[in-house]
Amino acid sequence: MNMNELPTTECDVLVIGAGAGGLSTAITARKNGLDVVVVEKEPVFGGTTAFSGGVLWIPLSSHAKKAGYADTREAVIRFMKAETGRWYDAPSVEAFIEKGPEMVDFFERETEVHFITTLYPDYHPDADGGVDIGRSILAAPYDIRGLGPEMARLRPPLATITFIGMMFNSANADLKHFFRFTKSFTSFSYVVKRLLNHVKELALYRRGINVTSGNALAARLAKSALDLKIPIHTSTPAQELITDNGRVVGALVKGPEGLQRIIARKGVVLAGGGFSHDRQRIAQAYPHVRAGGEHFSPVPRGNTGDGARMAEKVGGRVEIRFSSPAAWMPTSKVPLGNGEYGAFPHLLDRYKPGIIGVLSNGKRFTNESNSYHDVGAAMVAAGQGADAGMWLVCDQATIGKYGLGYAKPAPMPLGPLVRNGYLVKGATLRELAQKAGIDPAGLEQTVREYNEGAVHGEDRQFGRGTTSFNRYLADPDNKPNPCVAPVGQGPYYALRVVMGDLGTFDGIGTDVVGRVLDAQRQPIEGLYAVGNDRASVMGGNYPGAGITLGPIMTFGYITGRHLAGLEPSLSSTTTSNTTARQADVIPA
Repeated sequence: MNMNELPTTECDVLVIGAGAGGLSTAITARKNGLDVVVVEKEPVFGGTTAFSGGVLWIPLSSHAKKAGYADTREAVIRFMKAETGRWYDAPSVEAFIEKGPEMVDFFERETEVHFITTLYPDYHPDADGGVDIGRSILAAPYDIRGLGPEMARLRPPLATITFIGMMFNSANADLKHFFRFTKSFTSFSYVVKRLLNHVKELALYRRGINVTSGNALAARLAKSALDLKIPIHTSTPAQELITDNGRVVGALVKGPEGLQRIIARKGVVLAGGGFSHDRQRIAQAYPHVRAGGEHFSPVPRGNTGDGARMAEKVGGRVEIRFSSPAAWMPTSKVPLGNGEYGAFPHLLDRYKPGIIGVLSNGKRFTNESNSYHDVGAAMVAAGQGADAGMWLVCDQATIGKYGLGYAKPAPMPLGPLVRNGYLVKGATLRELAQKAGIDPAGLEQTVREYNEGAVHGEDRQFGRGTTSFNRYLADPDNKPNPCVAPVGQGPYYALRVVMGDLGTFDGIGTDVVGRVLDAQRQPIEGLYAVGNDRASVMGGNYPGAGITLGPIMTFGYITGRHLAGLEPSLSSTTTSNTTARQADVIPA
């Protein structure tokens, strides 16, 4: 069929992808007078955001100032320089610092998006310019009945980190009650009330309606877009970009009613969520996959690198440059039956006292209470060839108190998870090691040496509990060190953890306002990239809670304003890190 004969829709801006990057761009552009259309390949909107913790790293926000947290622009710049190293991108960092707080105020003033403060430290608070509190904010909880009938199109939260579909905030303020509900009447009452309310919601709506974290952010962004009459066409993947004399003028999309053209007068925005499930590209980009190792990502299956491929077809560049091309997340594989597995991201258990991580040789290799990205990077560095995984090991008392991965604390039963192979159980450390394929002598020696310091609250090998971030998600009631306790009496449990990711860091090269750049670092007219499709300003590092969503929404805001003609001062400056030294680049 002649493309010109297809049904055609015209708009000012076409956004391809309905996660935080795409929707923040769409909302900003619409609020500034542009006609916007959003298409999404999946049957639901929300993208990776809906699975996430919903935290944004926004230094110097109005929330931090109201709370009285001390911080300075100079400290943020020093921290970013320390964290990004040779990938420090001054124009983009300066735009992020300037526009991040402005973005937060805009969304809170003009839309349904609202935030609350958190107590998160930077992940590396002892680095130059790091802080113990004040740079991370969290999406406020939301009653998704506000979406009306569109509630059915909101991506549900990641099932493996819910309890019968009930969501939890990642901070201890919420979860501590679930850890203590058999020991405290206050916590027991809190848990019972939440469970009863959730069961009522399931009976009435077949899903939880009071959502938190990233699900709340996704819902709030979608509500804001729909209130602005921005159509969000789900189950409508983009097939290819349409060009005219070198300018991108639209895209061919395939919706429930077939192929159609969408012509965009101002520009097309790629917001497809990155390439976490593009097997070909991650085999090139991820060192453990190149070596034949396993990778099991919890991000949505639709994040298959569509934006990157479309950009490359019209001259854009996707360079694999960063030492960590993605936000690493240690992940375990939860058996779902019929040979299917769900991904469980290990966000909380590694911080708890009495849980250690070992390699197949039985040796510890890192501070388990560091951030998921840092532990993941250590897994990759310590892995031998295809073995880039680890085992989490603990005793009966510890798993009963805190759980382990998908295994919940007592009184939830562990037997089914042992029988289906998720957990390995042994009466002794030697038996546990033999069943799990861990070197028995190595594990016994590791536990013996670890316990020598742990009885005094010390991790003499890796220093667990020495930073405010280590302690933040640990157990404050465990004295003297909330992260450290001995591995005690058996029986013992082990859980296999492999590498996953929370989204890609490498991506499409852009200038500050998001215009896609060609091989000569010149903007491709009419084409933009946001979200995880765009190369990260963090240079392959993960220095704080929300360093994906904070820049994603900030640069989505900047791109939306640029499309509306409101960021001319930024448009002439190109991102300094979009072209790496040739020796550091694996051509895409």
